[in-house]
Amino acid sequence: MTHSLHRSGDIESQKKDFCWFMYQTKGINDVGIRPKALAYIEAAEAVGSENWGDVKTGPVTRFKSEEIKEKISDKSRLRGVFTRKDQVVGFLERVKSQELGMSCVITGVLTEVMDACKEARVTPHSINYSLGVWGRKDKLPDEVTLSITTMCGHHMIPPKFVNFIMKQVDSGKMTPEQGAIRLSDFCYCGIFNQVRCADIIREEIKK
Repeated sequence: MTHSLHRSGDIESQKKDFCWFMYQTKGINDVGIRPKALAYIEAAEAVGSENWGDVKTGPVTRFKSEEIKEKISDKSRLRGVFTRKDQVVGFLERVKSQELGMSCVITGVLTEVMDACKEARVTPHSINYSLGVWGRKDKLPDEVTLSITTMCGHHMIPPKFVNFIMKQVDSGKMTPEQGAIRLSDFCYCGIFNQVRCADIIREEIKK
């Protein structure tokens, strides 16, 4: 899904950042999706998806998983995050074995995603690339801030709030993990990687 393709930052850090999506197609398989959606969630939880959510309700960093599951409807959009390639492999294997008939999307560093697909014996239907950022890049926040804000593809995390969280952590008022959760609450898709975010904050504070 294209809004997850523009994540930035150190490449080694990005190798610990994968997004997963379940998509229904309007007029094809968009009615009665609840059982299939729950199967996707079960597969994601089985391999330890660090964050996930339904954009109609919000992410598990903010709402209880049972509440999200109860509110699933045909308008739901399920999305989530993994931090390891083996999680992606396990997720794909589980989803494939059930033949749910729903579109499954995985995004991340291409070499890592392709390796995961190969291990799971899944052949990608198509591949989308990010061609980078064009225009007045001097107007953008610094690279560290961008590595955090771009983990919310709809850019719902204000750069100034990232700076505020950094200062809170630096002053000892919260841990990197607590700061990352505060930031993740703004991303209703559930594709904000709070684990990677905490690592980025920790490394920046050390500097």
